[in-house]
Amino acid sequence: MLIAGRSSNVVTENNIKRQEEKSLKTNYEQQVSINYLFYLPKDYNGKDKFPVMMFLHGSGERGNNLELVKKHGPPKLIDQGKDFPFIVVSPQCPLGIRWRTNVLVALLDDIIKNYNVDENRIYITGLSMGGYGTWKLANEIPERLAAIIPICGWGDTWTICEIGDLPVWAFHGAKDNVVEPRKSQELVDALKACNGYAKLTLYPEANHDSWTQTYDNPEVYEWLLKQTKDQRKKLNSNWF
Repeated sequence: MLIAGRSSNVVTENNIKRQEEKSLKTNYEQQVSINYLFYLPKDYNGKDKFPVMMFLHGSGERGNNLELVKKHGPPKLIDQGKDFPFIVVSPQCPLGIRWRTNVLVALLDDIIKNYNVDENRIYITGLSMGGYGTWKLANEIPERLAAIIPICGWGDTWTICEIGDLPVWAFHGAKDNVVEPRKSQELVDALKACNGYAKLTLYPEANHDSWTQTYDNPEVYEWLLKQTKDQRKKLNSNWF
């Protein structure tokens, strides 16, 4: 019903602001907790700087038993006696969740604080759920990393260009029936489309386990050690 000279849906108190523009600047701290395996190279002396390689395991190794983390990848090889030229950090993800980047960044910061780390050479690698975690962490802190190696992982093609010029060497089994190989292919293609530096190695006969032959390959570690933050701007399309 209309009243003469007034509409029933007209707001008469025009001085009331229903939405206001505001901003916040504050310190926000959250306590984090994580267990991890830690390896120092045999020639670490506390004086020379060493690169760091963080390894993220898959979903089957979650829990509170660090022996599970030794099932695959660098922790397995270290347990078998292999020497690495990196400080190797292998955290364990708790049950029921996937990798959380804030926890991984806190762990990385703690390692840098307490050991002589070459911050020009920080590398992330992981398999399956850890491959997902590798892509995700690279999205969050690309400016701090020198290179990543995600294995049979997946990620968000909508945000992948945020990685920028971070070198990526991805691996996947062509017959993977757990995480489809197209998941890695789509991310690599998306990075190339935004002028990123990415390469995908597909193993024609491999199923989900595309990590064993990757981590057994010395060329993978040789490639990592060649990557530094300083050289990222100098890369070109023939960098592999």
